[in-house]
Amino acid sequence: MAPTPVHFFSHGSTMMLGEESKSATYWKKCGDEALANGVKHVVMMGAHWATLGDEIEVAANPNPSKSPVAYVHPSKYVDYKLNPDLPMADRCVDLLKAAGLKAKKNITFDWIHDTYLILIRMFPNGSPPTTLISMNARYDPHYHVKVGDALSSLREEDEKVLIIGTGGAVHNLYRNEWGQMLLYRDNFGMEKAPLSVMMDFRQEFEDAMTKNSGPALRRAITMLMKLPNYRDAHGTDDHFIPACFVAGAAGREQDKGSKVVLGAEDWELRNMCNSQFTIGSWEPHQLIYV
Repeated sequence: MAPTPVHFFSHGSTMMLGEESKSATYWKKCGDEALANGVKHVVMMGAHWATLGDEIEVAANPNPSKSPVAYVHPSKYVDYKLNPDLPMADRCVDLLKAAGLKAKKNITFDWIHDTYLILIRMFPNGSPPTTLISMNARYDPHYHVKVGDALSSLREEDEKVLIIGTGGAVHNLYRNEWGQMLLYRDNFGMEKAPLSVMMDFRQEFEDAMTKNSGPALRRAITMLMKLPNYRDAHGTDDHFIPACFVAGAAGREQDKGSKVVLGAEDWELRNMCNSQFTIGSWEPHQLIYV
C-alpha cells in the first residue's frame, strides 16, 4: 500500500476562510480525495502555536473552542464542530518520545484559525478526527524536520492518516499592504505587483518543493532559511516552519521520486503568496466513495 500524500497549505489571511479562491477550491478537492480514499485521521502542524523551552506539545483538549476570526462573518465558522482525536494524540506523543523528542499533551489548548480554516475548507460537512501538533518556539528547521520524520510512519497505517502542514510560502505581515482589506474587505485587491524580492523567494520555495524528493527535499527546504531574501519573505519564522515539518514527513529515503504538485496559488495583500503543495499521490485503486 502506498503511503498517504502530505500537504503543505498556505492558509493566508483570515479572509481566506470567507472568500472564494483557487486555494479554497484546491483545499476542497484535497478533502474530497482524502475522504474518497478512506482517510480516518488528520494530523496537522499549524503556524500559530509554539511551545517554549525544548518541548513540543500535542493538542488533547476534548472540547476545544475556536479563536475568533477577524474579517470573516461568524456564520462561516462558529457552528463548525471540531473533532479532536484524543487516541491519536497519545500515539503522536509516543512516537515523538520514541524519536528522542520531549513531547507532552496539552489538555487546554483551543484551536486557532490556521488549522480550522483549512479543515472547514477541506471538509465542510465535518472533518475526520484531527490531532494538532505544536511547533517549538526556537524555530529550528532541522528539529521540525525530525518532528515530521517521527510521525511519518503514520502514513503507512491501515487506518489512513493524512499529514498536513499549514503556514505560508511567502508570509510577512510587515510587508503586506492592508488598505484594500481594511477599507473594502478585498484581500485580493492589488494596486501594484508584488515586490520582486517576494516573487523571487516564492520561486525558490516552489523549486525546493517541486524539484526535490526524499532526503533532498529536507535539505532544500531547510536551506531556504539561509537565503538572503528569506527574511523579506518571512518576517517571522512561524509560517515557514510547517514546511520543514512537511519535508520531514514526506522526505524519507522511500519517498524518493514522489510526485509533487503545486495545486493552486493566490496572492493577497500584495505581498502574501499562498501556494498549495501536495507531495505524493493516491493510488487509483484505493478510492472508496461514500
